[in-house]
Formats: sequence, structure tokens, C-alpha cells
Amino acid sequence: MTQRRLNAPRTYKDAGVDIDAGNALVEAIKPLAKATARSGSLGGLGGFGALFDPKAAGYRDPLLVSTTDGVGTKLKVAIEAGRHDTVGIDLVAMCVNDLVVQGAEPLFFLDYFATGRLDPAHGAAVVGGIAEGCRQAGCALVGGETAEMPGMYAGGDYDLAGFSVGAVERGRQLDGTAVAEGDVLLGLESSGLHSNGFSLVRRVVADLGVNYDEPAPFQPEVTLAEALLVPTRIYVRPLLAAIAAGGVHALAHITGGGLPENLPRVLPGGLAAVIDPAAWRRAPVFDWLAEAGCVPEADLYRTFNCGIGMVAVVEAGRAEALAALLREAGERVVTIGRIAPRGSGAAVRFEPGCVEAGAAG
Repeated sequence: MTQRRLNAPRTYKDAGVDIDAGNALVEAIKPLAKATARSGSLGGLGGFGALFDPKAAGYRDPLLVSTTDGVGTKLKVAIEAGRHDTVGIDLVAMCVNDLVVQGAEPLFFLDYFATGRLDPAHGAAVVGGIAEGCRQAGCALVGGETAEMPGMYAGGDYDLAGFSVGAVERGRQLDGTAVAEGDVLLGLESSGLHSNGFSLVRRVVADLGVNYDEPAPFQPEVTLAEALLVPTRIYVRPLLAAIAAGGVHALAHITGGGLPENLPRVLPGGLAAVIDPAAWRRAPVFDWLAEAGCVPEADLYRTFNCGIGMVAVVEAGRAEALAALLREAGERVVTIGRIAPRGSGAAVRFEPGCVEAGAAG
């Protein structure tokens, strides 16, 4: 049998992978990563791994806590709109907000950026957002991976994943075991959709025939893309301060599954979260999805954060002081409910009027 042979040279670049573009991106992001350096981080980008010294970060007997997450199909909105500078913040937020709910301080972060065709400018914008997220969270961007994979991703499509490690002194971790009947639920407002439910959002946008460069129907002073791409709020620094002040029994990051599925993750058996849905005013984007998008109320609360991005379960006698501390740190805080016996009911119950008038704010 005659062996088939090609009669012209084939290079990696011909196959769609540009090593020079990858090297250019690494050089562009080195100063971004360097700007996130913090106590404990050792070395810089370019090695085969990154070192971190918890003792240099001030820990005596630390437990390490790790998280990994992505941005989901919010990336499709960013790609279609040509706006790549904020999704990196989302990536960091989804990881570090999961760390802090366990009482852990984020220490370092790594990213994975995969694309069909590497555009160094777009890549630098994405990593710039990641560096900004790390700056907000106080963690070091110590490395990552950029993969150019033609055939796996079309054209300028890309995907992001992140990995973060934090630390908490042994015995100080939050695991929900301290939650008790009578505890108060403090809701920290979200900045918008955050990074969940975008498959449904994109379906609504497509079915309504709205373009991302048009004024947002619910916020006409900005485009729809700008309104939808507002990055996930990073709650790390204010919550670490609240934990240090005392009285925080548990925290719940409100992501996919919303309040009904995330709060039970930090509740002991036999207890329930009783929530007043009228205690806060949800952002207009959620009302638009409900009304123009015809999204049922039950689906709205199970898919989106509906205006509450984080919940702190706190000792009743400390609730007012902790709410004031969080507000001083820039958070919008509202009392949304309390902890009660579960009985035969659900772990999360919505009961309008269960929060006393004046408790919101």
C-alpha cells in the first residue's frame, strides 16, 4: 500500500496555533499579575508552578480551602458584544466569594483561558479583569494557562475557568454548626445578575429580538450588553471584617439555585430560613425577566440571585452592629429574615411580612 505524503511544509501556525501570540500575551499580562502580589506569594509568572508561604501571610496553623468555578454563558454575551474587560472579575468573584463563606481569606488565584484563535488584545483585556478581581479580593494572581485550540472553539470564542486557594486558622472556619433559632439573616445586595442564569437570559433576549447594542429595556441609559455584563460583586474584604468582629454564624453565596437552594447548604437539620421577599427591592433586570421574559416567579428565585448576592446568618444581638460595619465598607445591606424551626416545612420559606417594618435598609 502506498503511503500518503504531503508535498508542502506544515507548521503549527498553519494549523491555527500561534506561539508568538501566546508569548506576546504572557509578556502583556506580567505587570498585571505583578500588581496583585501580596504577602506570602513568591516568584512571578513564567515558572512551571507557583510557590506560596502561608506563614509569611501571617498564619500559624492554617487550614487550606480551595475552590474552582467558571463564568458560564455570560461569556457569549461578552463575545457577541466585543466587551472582554469585566468577565475576568466575574471569574475571580465566583471563586473567592465561595472561599469567604467558609471563613477563609483568599491567598492566590490561577486561571485557565482557552480559545479557538488567540487575540493578544482580547486576552490582555480578559486577564486585566482577572487581575482587577484579584486586587479587589486581596489575593495574588500567581499563574494560569492559555490554550489556543482551533477546532475545539470557533473563531474568537473562548472559555474561562478559575482556581483559588484560601486559608483560615484551624478552629475558626465557618461551617454552619453555630447557626441557631432566632439568628438574623442579613442580605448583601447583588450588583445585578452576577454570573448565573445566562442561558435563560440569552434565550429571553433572542426570543424578544433585542440586540445587545440597543438601550437596555430596563435601564435605557446604557446598552443591554453593558447592563447584563455588570461584574459579580466581590464581598471578601467586608465579610472578613465582619467575621473578625464576631457574631457571624454562617455565610451563603447566592449563585445558581438562588436563595432556595444555597441557604440550606449552611443550615443545620431542624432549622429553616424564613425570608420576607418584600424586604428588599430587586434590581429592574429581574422584573424585566419576569414581565417581558415571562419567567415564572418560582423559576426566577431558583435561577437568579434576585438582588441578594450574599446572606450572612448572624447572632440577633450583633445584627445591627454588623449591618452598620458592612454598610461602612460599601455594602448595601438589608434584613431579609430569620432562622426558625423547620418542622415539616421546607428549609427556605418565603413569608411576606415576617421582617418588621423599618428593619430593611
